[in-house]
Amino acid sequence: MTPVLELSDVALRHRGSTHNVVEDVSLAVETGQSLALVGESGAGKTTLLRLLLGLTRPTAGQVRFDGAALSGRDRQQTRRFRRSVQCVFQDPYSSLDPRRRVGATVAEPLLSLGIDRRATAGPKVAAALERVGLPADAADRYPHEFSGGQRQRIAIARATVCSPRVLLADEPVSALDVTTRVKVVDLLAELKQEQGLTLVMVSHDLSVVASLCERTAVLERGRVVEHGDTAQVLGRPAHPYTHRLIDSVPRLPA
Repeated sequence: MTPVLELSDVALRHRGSTHNVVEDVSLAVETGQSLALVGESGAGKTTLLRLLLGLTRPTAGQVRFDGAALSGRDRQQTRRFRRSVQCVFQDPYSSLDPRRRVGATVAEPLLSLGIDRRATAGPKVAAALERVGLPADAADRYPHEFSGGQRQRIAIARATVCSPRVLLADEPVSALDVTTRVKVVDLLAELKQEQGLTLVMVSHDLSVVASLCERTAVLERGRVVEHGDTAQVLGRPAHPYTHRLIDSVPRLPA
């Protein structure tokens, strides 16, 4: 079976730099799979997510969607990719336009991708908001009227309103308090099961990774040093860096 997303020998070097921020990364994400990208700050996790989203082009290697390279796509192919692959960003306070009503924000993918028209998008917006646990009248309000957890639910509604196949999530719960974090993780798990979503998530929180992702790739300085089933990687790590990463997680005294 062809992976839905694939990185093949990908490297990235920023202009003017003398070293790669991503080096020889090869990863395949199967349809319906959930993959976590973990590592210290600066390890290259968000950079990989940007590569998978097509926001950054690799210096070497290829990023593929359904077996075809992202580079060289025509306008129609790009639009199909954008509809199929959506992203939830880290900070729900900055990822939503404070001047736009929630309904307009959630409807944006439907309109920009030509899926629907403004006059007919309302029912899909209402359904997306209901799916993430928000009332339909939330569409008429502004982001500042909602808590952080509710704002992240709005961001998830926006990302899923066009029924994507793949959801990329960059630290989707790191800006939330512990109780709200659990609720948003549960929501992502429900959406993944109900919609058959493929999930790729960047996270520092290994407990979130353990509860949500079937596979985990560990990055150190732009390289994948360990990759496998999450239970294996976190329970019986093979690489010294993974050991150090797990040992650095704060624990309450017994």
